[in-house]
Amino acid sequence: MNAIEEFRQFNRFFTKEIGLLDKHLLASDYTLAEARVLYELANNGEQTAAELGRSLGMDKAHLSRIVARFAKRKLIGVRVSPAHGKHRLIALTPAGKKAFAALDLGSQQQIEGLLAPLAADARTRLVAAMRHIHALLDSSEAQRNAVTYRGLRPGDIGWIIHRQMALYHAEYGWDWTYEGLVCDILGKFVAHFDPEREAAWVAEHNGAIAGSIFLVKGDEEGVAKLRLLYVEPSARGLGIGRELVAMCLEEARAKGYRQLKLWTNDILVSARRIYEAAGFRLIDEEKHHSFGHDLIGQTWMLELQQD
Repeated sequence: MNAIEEFRQFNRFFTKEIGLLDKHLLASDYTLAEARVLYELANNGEQTAAELGRSLGMDKAHLSRIVARFAKRKLIGVRVSPAHGKHRLIALTPAGKKAFAALDLGSQQQIEGLLAPLAADARTRLVAAMRHIHALLDSSEAQRNAVTYRGLRPGDIGWIIHRQMALYHAEYGWDWTYEGLVCDILGKFVAHFDPEREAAWVAEHNGAIAGSIFLVKGDEEGVAKLRLLYVEPSARGLGIGRELVAMCLEEARAKGYRQLKLWTNDILVSARRIYEAAGFRLIDEEKHHSFGHDLIGQTWMLELQQD
């Protein structure tokens, strides 16, 4: 089954599941379009018909018929805009607010019924999948660029190991010995975690993990290591890598480290550019055979404390 048919099949399932194909929504006497107008006015307040149409992406003639029906039923009131005499502002009346409240309660109860049979983990996965679908299909600039940063949560370590291996295999053909390396690094990080000397950050793009970085204490006194920087392909170009590195540097300085080291490979060009821009300098490189390939490993250093 191709992507188009999969999409259509899911759409048929979902619209049937929540009753969007019914003539009236939630056993009320309102159609889906009428319910959307009520929702928009209830949540965003008084506005013109043109503003309503733009917000809802609704045909002007269809919206005009709905507004006329609502006015006849006294669900809305219309007044002249004090800022512009030719504009008419539409707002819900007390009867309209009551109608919306009943619809809103019905929708809440319907969704509660759909979620009730699901275990907590299944609910979490469902909501995460919905956020991801929203992020992929929403073309708005704000939605595309919504990035937040946080510390580690349960489940992050395993996810980061999985994603790093999957990405480096897909992009560079590295074999599962790389996964072993990441498991070893993060296993030791968890087993010997020192909050006074170490830290980690996770970037989220529209509610999904988009990258991460680790600050790890080094083998020498006063020297820390920057480890395992990665950014998801879908979130590249948003400055996430630069921000993660900047946060790591700031924390290393705050913890009193004098130097920050990192090891990478020369084929990871984007990461090397970020390190160089942050002030790291290349101090050593060596050929090696790892992860199923001949590579050139590089050690980079940044002086954190200037005398």
